[in-house]
Amino acid sequence: MLNSSLNLAQFWDGRAADLKEQAGGPIANPGEMAFSHTLAVDVLQSIPGYVAEFKKAFGSDKVDIEKVTKAIAAFEETLVTPNSRFDKWLKGDRKALSKTEREGYQLFKDSGCVACHNGPAVGGNSFQKMGLVEPYQASSPAEGRSAVTGKDADRFNFKVPTLRNVEMTYPYFHDGAANTLKEAVDIMGRLQLGKKFTDDENAKIVAFLKTLTGDQPSFKLPILPPSSDATPRPTPFEKK
Repeated sequence: MLNSSLNLAQFWDGRAADLKEQAGGPIANPGEMAFSHTLAVDVLQSIPGYVAEFKKAFGSDKVDIEKVTKAIAAFEETLVTPNSRFDKWLKGDRKALSKTEREGYQLFKDSGCVACHNGPAVGGNSFQKMGLVEPYQASSPAEGRSAVTGKDADRFNFKVPTLRNVEMTYPYFHDGAANTLKEAVDIMGRLQLGKKFTDDENAKIVAFLKTLTGDQPSFKLPILPPSSDATPRPTPFEKK
């Protein structure tokens, strides 16, 4: 979820227009929480601490899925990672990047990577076909944007991922097929740019990509008061 607020849409195929719409998906998805919006709201409504917090935030102690997804989206908007070494270099700190990292950035630009990976998030602001020069041998059945638009022309078009914190977000691509940055850079060079990077060029680009790691969010969760109901009740994931 880091820096997801900078994306033009959510999920690889962009099926959610914004964070609020995305927040409701996993709750009812049988492959994720395997819950339902109704049950989620019932659980939250049964906890006095949450009811009190919802009243503070929305002026009403009635909990509904609209408020739940809005609250989750508001939290997710705080999950940004500024102050990467590359950010500091852009702001004028000439010592923030090494010679190798600067050369990697130059290769990143000159090779055409910036055509897709640009903007504040270094990506996330367009959909592009995976496999422009050479076909991509996918390890998953995902068809990308066409699953949303119904257009055959959008097959294998996926949201360009942000490259912020990319050294921490392996495995890479929509199907997780690349385990290392070296492998990802090699595949992207060949399939998207028609370019075979040398080992030295690859290492320099990887060195640059590692400068995009920023400050990680730090927060403390509020401690909600216990329910006034003294009768123990199973959580949604416990067997009755």
